[in-house]
Amino acid sequence: MNTIVMRILSVLIGYAFGSIQSAYLLGKTRGIDIRDYGSGNAGTTNTIRVLGTKAGILVFFMDAFKCIFAVMAAWYLFGRSNPEMAYLFKSYAFAGCVLGHDYPFYMGFRGGKGVACMAGFICAYHWALFPTALIFFFVPYLLTHYVSLGSLCVYSGSFIMMIILGQMGVFGAPQPVLNEIYIIQALFTILVFWKHRANIGRLLSGKESKTYLFKKK
Repeated sequence: MNTIVMRILSVLIGYAFGSIQSAYLLGKTRGIDIRDYGSGNAGTTNTIRVLGTKAGILVFFMDAFKCIFAVMAAWYLFGRSNPEMAYLFKSYAFAGCVLGHDYPFYMGFRGGKGVACMAGFICAYHWALFPTALIFFFVPYLLTHYVSLGSLCVYSGSFIMMIILGQMGVFGAPQPVLNEIYIIQALFTILVFWKHRANIGRLLSGKESKTYLFKKK
């Protein structure tokens, strides 16, 4: 099979998994459309604020695992037979998953922001990303209780770590493939900043809402 076709299929696999809207589906079991409450975002943080911590944690893991499944499916189908491009196919599956999560076609393209998907991607991509991602997210979050700040930091920090690991030869890919991986990650780092543009404005003005996992609202 042509590698271009494999790229496209990896994106489509990711989109199919990403379109499974955990927050929306969980909200429907409670008789609401989560997008009509709180921030209007179909993601973990808004679920915590609207339905509580337990519901938010459930949504987080559901969204993370859908990305894990998508990434591992792309690796299993295409990466094993093309080891030098395995991480590239994983990246395309991640890209499709975030697009499906952020812009689900059957929900008027109104979804989440792709942060939990990033967590799943990190777990499925390479173990070396995991410990640094924990630091990138939890240090700013625990210091400020701004989930948005932690989310932006984990995307930015993981992008930098991917370049470092790639240039160290960890991914076993030739430079043109690495460059393609970096471009994908750069584009989706830009996308998460765009999706958080309102949060960034509130962070700069000191009006961003804080989220406490273990505090009853």
